[in-house]
Amino acid sequence: MSEPWLSIIGIGEDGLSGLSTAARAALDQAHIVIGGPRHLALADVGARGQPWPQPFDIAPVLARRGQRVAVLASGDPFWHGAGGSLTAHLRAGEWQAYPVAGCASLAAAHLGWRLEDTACLGLHAAPFERLLPVLRPGARALCLLASGAQASALAAWLQAHGWGDSRIWLMEALGGARQRVRETTAALGATTDALAGAASPALLAIEAAGGPVLPTVPGLPDALYAHDGQITKAPVRAMTLAALAPRPDALLWDVGAGSGSISVEFCRAGGRAIAIETRADRQPHITANAHRFGVQERLRLVAGHAPQALQDLPTPDVVFVGGGLDEAVFEAVWARLKPGGRLVANSVTLQTEALLTQLYARHGGELLRLELARAAPLGRLHGWRPARPLVQWSVQR
Repeated sequence: MSEPWLSIIGIGEDGLSGLSTAARAALDQAHIVIGGPRHLALADVGARGQPWPQPFDIAPVLARRGQRVAVLASGDPFWHGAGGSLTAHLRAGEWQAYPVAGCASLAAAHLGWRLEDTACLGLHAAPFERLLPVLRPGARALCLLASGAQASALAAWLQAHGWGDSRIWLMEALGGARQRVRETTAALGATTDALAGAASPALLAIEAAGGPVLPTVPGLPDALYAHDGQITKAPVRAMTLAALAPRPDALLWDVGAGSGSISVEFCRAGGRAIAIETRADRQPHITANAHRFGVQERLRLVAGHAPQALQDLPTPDVVFVGGGLDEAVFEAVWARLKPGGRLVANSVTLQTEALLTQLYARHGGELLRLELARAAPLGRLHGWRPARPLVQWSVQR
């Protein structure tokens, strides 16, 4: 095509007056304008306007490929807007974009916060637990919400998780004549009507105070997890995660997941995980822990027994076998592991240790023996209480 057929135009609460000359020209030349009802009203496009279908679908835009089409989005169309959804299906040169200041930029400017030091999160369609890695005393976050009612729910969530002393600002219609900003604390926002009646969409700014801080490194305290006693203990978990070497979007098979603690911490490091667990009584622990740490969108539970349960799963980048490794399971995961992928297996039994020794001789890698002991009461004094020795084999395909 000689010129782009699609114009992706960001529009703020100030409407047409906030658009650049180029954006106004693209809007005027469009034969059809697609956007939310609020955006169509702000742009005053009349009969050319067509609202997005519900549920949201970009098909009406793609169906008009080659025609002059404009899409309206809030502020910056590439921050939780339609921009990224559309351009993923377009070739270079098919589109042009005209962003304006988004709500995060407007909120930071209002509060005087450095945007580069502020976490910007879209919680309009995501669990509040996404805030957990961000929260620490003094941390600042800007959270996009789907509705004003969500602001009260988020304040209640902060209060329930020990962050009730946090200062919060509920911001509505930023940058326009209807702009409204209310300041309170999470505790008051959760227990009073201080946040009632907010227009949608809204943004909640948070300056965190109080509350427990989660470590960013692997090896979270065992007490944070739901489990039945069968859990990879924190020091071993830290060593295991180091061997698994998680990276963004890498896919882990956690075979014999137990409580799911390895999967959870792999996801917290940016990866994705499939937790395979055969015991029905342990599967709810995996689900609960995924929600507790806000990784439920990145962690999938598969009920079943390896190797049968592995057959229809997507190919893994990394595999962890925490117990029950045998020749059949090894052959199944080794055959599916991507070239360059990693396999890590832990053992506390002599039989599995013997198998790991054989596999190490056959495939190389690294074989470690981990021996840990904790201080414990011994009469009136204290002594070392050793844990079972653990053998860990890690290898690259």
